[in-house]
Amino acid sequence: MSFARLRALIVVGVLVVCATIFVVVAIVRDKQDDATVAANCQTGDVPADLRMPDDNSGIKLNVFNATSSPGLAGQVANDFRSRQFTVLKEETAPPPVLEAVAEIRYGPKTVGAAWVVSAFLLNDATKKFDISREDDTIDVVIGTKYLELATFTEQRQSLGQAGEPVLPPGTCDANA
Repeated sequence: MSFARLRALIVVGVLVVCATIFVVVAIVRDKQDDATVAANCQTGDVPADLRMPDDNSGIKLNVFNATSSPGLAGQVANDFRSRQFTVLKEETAPPPVLEAVAEIRYGPKTVGAAWVVSAFLLNDATKKFDISREDDTIDVVIGTKYLELATFTEQRQSLGQAGEPVLPPGTCDANA
């Protein structure tokens, strides 16, 4: 074996040993834990999920018609389904009639997802956050000023204009 080959094997061997030591130290000194409460949460804060899902099929919706137009909940539910949302319910909302585009009702588990839904309504819907809500569904209450859902392009533009989801009062970022 030539001297150059021996020197190359020694260098490769030293690099392998260094890499092994680095990996072992990284694994042993790992400070990440699986705690469900984020480090920035104060006492009494409820962790909120600000992540906006990339796939609409992970967003579960209940669609309610708060207008006098019969069948509007079914039409809007079908529009959401065509955009790959999971629609669980489509019903008529109890009175009174909603004099707005829509109202989005959500809880801490769906803050980011509600942001996505709002963008499909061109950010014209009223957002109603319920800190005590524990499910992972979003209620979309359709009002009298509703015209149609946005296209994917319009939704992306609305999302860009809206920016990142904002933490509701009394919550902290569950993913921080």
